Amino acid sequence: MSNNNQTLNTPTPYENFDLQYIDGKWIEGKDDRVNKDTNPFNGQTIVEIQQATNEQLDEAFKSASEAQKQWAKTLPAQRTAVLHKVIQLMDARRDEIIDWIIKESGSTRIKAEIELTIARAVTVEAATYPNRVHGEIRPCNTPGKQNYVFRDPIGVIALISPWNFPFHLTQRSLAPAIALGNAVVLKPASDTPVTGALLLAKLFEEAGLPKGVLNVVIGAGSEIGDAIVTHNTPSLVSFTGSTPVGKHIGELAFSGDYIKDVALELGGNNPFVVLKDADIDQAVKAAVFGKFLHQGQICMAINRIIVEEDIYDTFIEKFKAKVETLKIGDPSDKDTLIGPIINKNQLESLQDKIALAKKEGANVVLEGSIDGQLVSPYIFTDVTPQMDLFQNEIFGPLVGIIKAKDEEDALSLANDTQFGLSSAVFTGDMQRGMNFAKRMEAGMTHINDMPVNDESMVAFGGVKNSGIGRFNSDKVLEEFTRTHWVSFQSEPREYGL
Repeated sequence: MSNNNQTLNTPTPYENFDLQYIDGKWIEGKDDRVNKDTNPFNGQTIVEIQQATNEQLDEAFKSASEAQKQWAKTLPAQRTAVLHKVIQLMDARRDEIIDWIIKESGSTRIKAEIELTIARAVTVEAATYPNRVHGEIRPCNTPGKQNYVFRDPIGVIALISPWNFPFHLTQRSLAPAIALGNAVVLKPASDTPVTGALLLAKLFEEAGLPKGVLNVVIGAGSEIGDAIVTHNTPSLVSFTGSTPVGKHIGELAFSGDYIKDVALELGGNNPFVVLKDADIDQAVKAAVFGKFLHQGQICMAINRIIVEEDIYDTFIEKFKAKVETLKIGDPSDKDTLIGPIINKNQLESLQDKIALAKKEGANVVLEGSIDGQLVSPYIFTDVTPQMDLFQNEIFGPLVGIIKAKDEEDALSLANDTQFGLSSAVFTGDMQRGMNFAKRMEAGMTHINDMPVNDESMVAFGGVKNSGIGRFNSDKVLEEFTRTHWVSFQSEPREYGL
């Protein structure tokens, strides 16, 4: 046993990240196009992956469909054992995983460590699911009949994961899906094919997951993007990403030969409200971390800071002073908080937002700068509900601060959005905070904390245009299984004939 642990503690680094993973085999893609995976900080090429074709996507779904039937029959202890081995491997390969997250997604070391921690936690939680899923015996008004409700795996799940928290946000769906007896066909974001898919495929393969239960296809959106949703095999599509893409996926899921369930975690326009009785210094610390972690490229990141007018100027002064101390640069340095923007398209979007904010009349309190794909913080004040900074998700190190006349005005401003993912309110009065939080139109609200929170034992999800469905905890048990009502008539029934 000690020898086995020693092997896990000094593992050979994973290789072959330029291949697809289909039916338990590492194979080359057959498309003419190549996915060039680059480090967003220094522009160096990490890996080049020959992309998958539609035919290979068909192979992945066929493999998943066949493997799922057998995987669903495995004993709960067997599925739990695979997940426990994945956890062991995550621990043994901690430094390797963190290094991959840093160099592929531009994550700072701080953020990469957080990401691995919560991905591990969701795997620990998922390992309990095989023993927690259960059916019911329900009452019946028909004499001599018993009603049974079985909860079974949903089948094959199509999983489309994002680039911002690729390792965690993939594992958040992948681990529960596998734990509950499903098979998965996974398409990662083009910017993060390794940390969003291939690295996890290596972990599950090494943990003993049977071939075909997990398949990874890396391909162009024009080739397999819509096809993974419209394919007849998957029963559910799990997607984390932008609201426009999520809406498109929802439309596709209902347009094919078979209607599919969807679990969509989409965009956010998350308010951070500071009431006049709040601890301003603590609110500033939370606001800085909740806004600038991972350069603000988080669906839960603070998008709007709303401050009561009595403390508005004081908050701005302290917030600016704290932001000016943040280290921007090499994400591998342990004290860097702000690293590179993921790609040039996202960088151009932020440049457009900066120009538009100035044009619309927002006051520039802190003028950032742009060096390659590094963007230092921009702080805008006197932001109004008509401005783009107020209305739309930013996904970068820019922030707008809005003045509220009073508590009710702050609530109205917080809810004045088409989104409703996460939110936060700071106050010195617990009851006031609870009353305020319950009236916020969001799937999640945090009192005296920032909105970037994700815990494996608590349901995660939004309202309005921020998504459909819930992840984590008992809620994912419902999302990734289906009920089957079976009745048994134990004595002849009178039909009145």
